[in-house]
Amino acid sequence: MSRISTGFGPRPAGGGFETFSWYFFRISGVILIFLVIIHLIIMHVTTDVRCTTYMFVSMRYANPFWRLFDWLLLTLALTHGMNGLRVVIDDYVRSASARVWLLSMVGVLLLVFFMLGTITLITFQPIPAALQGMQCVR
Repeated sequence: MSRISTGFGPRPAGGGFETFSWYFFRISGVILIFLVIIHLIIMHVTTDVRCTTYMFVSMRYANPFWRLFDWLLLTLALTHGMNGLRVVIDDYVRSASARVWLLSMVGVLLLVFFMLGTITLITFQPIPAALQGMQCVR
């Protein structure tokens, strides 16, 4: 008979990667709550959806704080989500070879999406002509 997980399992004993993962999952989850709420307020509550344009992003990214904010959101969301997927794979995939293959794919996806997001945030350069037009940003 399989046991249904309640999410309230004991902290892994003995240290190592699983203990780090256990703490990281909880700490990143709490930080993500605040980052996502701030993101939602800025992008969907205080800014009209029609005004979330290239110009809006260009003006936001003129301030390095917002690039760092978005990079932190990207980093924590990706690692938190992929860590959760890793736990699900460890819990439910019985075949050792399938588990290794799936965990390898999770690692590759994490690396690819992290690199794409980071490169985009670092290399984003506004196009001056794009800063003209609808003036929605205050």
